[in-house]
Amino acid sequence: MRKLAILTIASIFLMSCGGDKAKNEQDFSKPDAEETAASPSDYDPKRGEGKYDKVDLGASLDQAMADKGEDVAGVKCLSCHKVTDEKLVGPGWKGVTERRRPEWVMNFITNPDPMIDKDPEVQAQLEICLVRMPNQGLNDEEARNILEYMRKIDGVK
Repeated sequence: MRKLAILTIASIFLMSCGGDKAKNEQDFSKPDAEETAASPSDYDPKRGEGKYDKVDLGASLDQAMADKGEDVAGVKCLSCHKVTDEKLVGPGWKGVTERRRPEWVMNFITNPDPMIDKDPEVQAQLEICLVRMPNQGLNDEEARNILEYMRKIDGVK
């Protein structure tokens, strides 16, 4: 009798978890809206992908921002990047602000995954470094400070 009661309870439990089949099944044959929203052909290699369309830099270095950026980079970035052009885990930072527009740098710092997936130069770099840059969850101010620190590395006075 006890086995029958346990079997009955288990059956009721399993049937109650089933729910509406149409609601529980997802059609994986169609890409999500997020996947179809932007394809590599829509990618702008000059600005990258993210919310930054225009980043205004001062003509001269903002030393206070660069100092804050150095502090953040010391915690979040410099275990993988050197401030020279030498590769560590990731590429060195020397010359980044001369090769890339500020919008691209800010978008990559704050939104690396879609850029790694779409930017041919980043993909080529990934083949050399073999490690994807993780999203460090930096806020806008931290990212801007790191950009200013990169400008300092590149000799902006």
